Amino acid sequence: MAATLFIFVFLFILVCIWFQIHRNKQAATNNLPPGTFGWPYIGETLEFVRLQRHGTPETFIRERIKKYDSRLVFKTSLIGHRMAVFCGPQGNKFLFGNENKLVASWWPETMSRLLGKCLNTSRGDEAKWLRKMMIECLGPDALSSRYTVTIEKITRRYIQDHWQGRNEIKVFETVKSYLFELACSMFLSLEDPKQVSELGSLFKTFLKGLAELPIAIPGTRFYRAKKATYAIKKQLMVIIKQRREITKQENAASFEDLLSHLLSSSDENGRFLSEIEIADNIMLLLFAGHDTTASLITLLMKCLGEHTRVYENVLKEQLVILEGKSPGELLSWNDLQKMRYSWNVVCEVMRLNPPVIGAFREALVDFEYAGYTIPKGWKIIWSAVMTHKEEDNFSNVTKFDPSRFEGTGPTPFTYVPFGGGPRMCLGKELARVQVLVFLHNIVTKFKWDLLNPDEKIEYDPMATPVNKLPIRLHPHQI
Repeated sequence: MAATLFIFVFLFILVCIWFQIHRNKQAATNNLPPGTFGWPYIGETLEFVRLQRHGTPETFIRERIKKYDSRLVFKTSLIGHRMAVFCGPQGNKFLFGNENKLVASWWPETMSRLLGKCLNTSRGDEAKWLRKMMIECLGPDALSSRYTVTIEKITRRYIQDHWQGRNEIKVFETVKSYLFELACSMFLSLEDPKQVSELGSLFKTFLKGLAELPIAIPGTRFYRAKKATYAIKKQLMVIIKQRREITKQENAASFEDLLSHLLSSSDENGRFLSEIEIADNIMLLLFAGHDTTASLITLLMKCLGEHTRVYENVLKEQLVILEGKSPGELLSWNDLQKMRYSWNVVCEVMRLNPPVIGAFREALVDFEYAGYTIPKGWKIIWSAVMTHKEEDNFSNVTKFDPSRFEGTGPTPFTYVPFGGGPRMCLGKELARVQVLVFLHNIVTKFKWDLLNPDEKIEYDPMATPVNKLPIRLHPHQI
């Protein structure tokens, strides 16, 4: 048995060496960007992941820019794919402006296998149709007319039940549960606490597998994530079938949520989404609608705990809004527009620690960039975290300074927490409403101390304090 295993490993290494030599010879015949493909198949993945877990993902790019003396683009190999890393605002502008022309959205196999056929994994006309369909539920019109009130009602109840009366709390865990409950209510009208809790637990397992290699061996994160994904979609399919049956009944109850909208919407040819396609897209939005925002709110709470003066200015702005309301009156869409300083603070939080470090594209054809050839089929990375932390783009780059976003704000393409172009984050406006509603309700009720001021942030895969940000609460006497 041992001899057989040794022979298998030896042959595998020989194949990998041959593959690498062949690939390097092929690369030598092209005018490729500077860089290295690293180890066979693994490439530079281990270093890439290590620096994310260390909380400094921008270092991966910064070191290679310096090493290869290339500030615009370099090549590498990650998760088994040859990649070009586009650097800075020039790279962002090029990629966002050439979506569906030279490049298209791409996600690693792990994400595409787990998420299925949804907006993130679709391209071309299908992606445009899905985006148009969903923006009707997630755009400013829907948020101002329907969802702002729902968001604040759930926010107030959650703070009352889970924050008030407690001395200490772990922010990330509680905020993540709150946002998942909110997403279930908005997208599915699902309010059964037991079912929401069960789905939330499955999502935690699913999320841990997103940034892993697609190795479905028992014990791996991906294997557990795959099982959790199956269980989530099974539950979603039951909910979808039940809703479809309800809508067929006479005098059926009316649901103004995303699920009903997806069930009733068709493309210009009269095609409706299948039930599994609806499940895939609902799963995507449940993921996107709570995980990145939970990261953002946690980092916001951390920054406000670190910067007392900024906290006092946010509180001052929010108290002015509160004083203009009658007791118990909910926030309106117009109230959110008045939170200019507060949103500048949120933007500065996203500049220093964007919840998502960047995204991928795929080259649709061979094309030239910065004097180099990017071959068809290559994957491309653009990095928000690197762009945001370059002194060329932001003076005193490590300083927390919300005033950067006053007036016209940063230079175009230097600040890209939501991406850009046709694939700009669909949930941008929803995230803004969620964060500002939560911020208003939390700062007008509490001040807090960080129990671990030096707590490190890691990316796994979202930016998260390693100990989930424990804080001590001090209720206001207002």
